[in-house]
Amino acid sequence: MAMTPKDVLNLIKENGIQIVDTRFTDLFGGWQHYSLPASRLDEDMFADGLGFDGSSIKGFQVINESDMLMIPDPNSAFIDPALKVPTLSIICDIIDPLTRQPYSRDPRTVAKKAEAYLKTTGIADTAFFGPEAEFFLFSDVRFSQAANHGYYFVDSPEAAWNTGSEVEGGNKGYRIRHKEGYFPVPPTDTLQDIRSEMILKMAQVGIDVELHHHEVATAGQCEIDMRFDSLVSMADKLQKYKYIVRTVAREHGYSATFMPKPIFGDNGSGMHCHQSLWKNGEPLFFDEARYALLSETAEFYIGGILKHAPALLAICAPTTNSYRRLVPGFEAPINLVYSMRNRSAAIRIPTYSSSPKSRRIEFRAPDAMANPYLAFAAMMMAGLDGIQNRIAPPKPLDVDIYELSPEEKGDIRGTPGSLSEALDALEDDHSFLLKGDVFTEDLLASFIETKRKEAVSIALRPHPYEFAMYYDA
Repeated sequence: MAMTPKDVLNLIKENGIQIVDTRFTDLFGGWQHYSLPASRLDEDMFADGLGFDGSSIKGFQVINESDMLMIPDPNSAFIDPALKVPTLSIICDIIDPLTRQPYSRDPRTVAKKAEAYLKTTGIADTAFFGPEAEFFLFSDVRFSQAANHGYYFVDSPEAAWNTGSEVEGGNKGYRIRHKEGYFPVPPTDTLQDIRSEMILKMAQVGIDVELHHHEVATAGQCEIDMRFDSLVSMADKLQKYKYIVRTVAREHGYSATFMPKPIFGDNGSGMHCHQSLWKNGEPLFFDEARYALLSETAEFYIGGILKHAPALLAICAPTTNSYRRLVPGFEAPINLVYSMRNRSAAIRIPTYSSSPKSRRIEFRAPDAMANPYLAFAAMMMAGLDGIQNRIAPPKPLDVDIYELSPEEKGDIRGTPGSLSEALDALEDDHSFLLKGDVFTEDLLASFIETKRKEAVSIALRPHPYEFAMYYDA
């Protein structure tokens, strides 16, 4: 049921809300906010908006065009489960104060335009997404970089390297060995109650959680799976998800990170994205007579994802650290093929159920550093391009790709080897994103410019391991 501004004001009154927190997502996925006394919020603000300095937000406005407006979306209002002062948080869209038009670099606006474009194609009316965002919980995190040093240090009570640590009251063992974190019960899994608290708070803000568990890596790698939802709604939920994970972790003395590869020698964190198209309440990806019960529409959608995958990953795996995870030879989903059960394929077709409604594809290369509004929109646009142009994917590959000979692997395309390569691909291949004015050239230019600077900043700095390899050479 849609909420009106009046409904939001009643919610504030009925729940003794003292603070209203207005939030929007920046170009790179960060949640930004400011707060006002609840008594100040009135119905006019939902139409007139609230001003802020767009030049202070990375990737947004230049200083001589800095004024921007947040427009609160009443349907997004939720009572914040993490704050001690009774607070109502509202997700906002961004508009230009002079033209009153949606801001082209507002990620949520991009996602809304993507949903609108989907309906104009006549192919489908709804795109569903179900991201599996993985994360680490560390008890200690230290890092520093200067002209004369560079290091990081992370720790976790359950990490394999702590079997010999001296602990007050005695070391009780039960450490998780490398690559054996999937899924031991407590006391080996020390984070059960923390994850349970996270999902209970997620339920309070309208997130339907399916399950939670410890993930493969040592040192607190976790996963909480949300039930699928439509594109914009799921992007909103993923922002809430990350916020709750971080705030609950902090309450328990932990720090949560969605970095794809914070630990050497163990599994990284991805964000496998399940997705499907529906029309008039019916799924479009099912055909019982075809491979993996996939319809021709689904295969063409896969073809679009695989064709545009290098460009997509600039948005869906958007950090230099993302490519520490996407490395050949380590069971990473770097092969641009699809398969029913092969988890080194970039696209997997889940086989747990043969129900038409559960027929979907799972794109495994993204990670949770991605801006969900941009990532979901970009993946859908690539899939639609595949359908519109009848792009057939390579034949499915259900063998162990790592057991193939070099000759047999010769025709298998791989994911980019670095952020710079992915950005090159996005510069060369982005016309599919511009359809329906969903993405704009200025948004992509701003995104690429900032990400190029990140790649250069890493390239300029000596790596600590280079000292181990080269100092006395």
